[in-house]
Amino acid sequence: MVVKTITPPAAPLRIVLGGDEAGFAYKAAIFQDLEDDPRVSLVTDVGPCSVSDTTAYAHYAVAAARKVAAGEADRAILICGTGLGVAIAANKVPGVRAVTAHDSFSVERAVLSNNAQVLCLGQRVIGVELARRLVREWVGYRFDKRSKSGEKVELCIVAALDPNTSTIRDQVRPFDGGSVAAGSSQLHDYASQLSS
Repeated sequence: MVVKTITPPAAPLRIVLGGDEAGFAYKAAIFQDLEDDPRVSLVTDVGPCSVSDTTAYAHYAVAAARKVAAGEADRAILICGTGLGVAIAANKVPGVRAVTAHDSFSVERAVLSNNAQVLCLGQRVIGVELARRLVREWVGYRFDKRSKSGEKVELCIVAALDPNTSTIRDQVRPFDGGSVAAGSSQLHDYASQLSS
């Protein structure tokens, strides 16, 4: 007898978009793609609303990340010139995991290995068709907290919520920048602690 397990389709995502004027054109194209995607139930644009809006990217990145952290959105896509500044800003919001990714493998691992809810892209780094393709791929991935990565992501969540959380790495003295020989010894000690 053959038993086939049918996986129900994932619930449609609520996605928020944001960025700055350097990412405005890509944001507009991706907004339209998401509105047409049946895997997406809601698209919210927190800004900017025009290419002439020069509000600093951090305002829009934090606004989008806060919507994710509050449960008002499942994910966010942030676009600036490089994708770096918006990622840094979004990661300042507790509970948010934002990544900059410009290739398919990184997009896949961002979700499947790291449960990143925020994808950041750089309009000055990749072409618009690649950006659109990466977003389509990203929307299709879902994190499985029962995977091998589940415990790792949970540790990140706990550490973010409680800065006093102790891990094995907290017990290891950091490399002090001394001599190469001293550094090698410290790295060996560190590796030994990690493997025990």
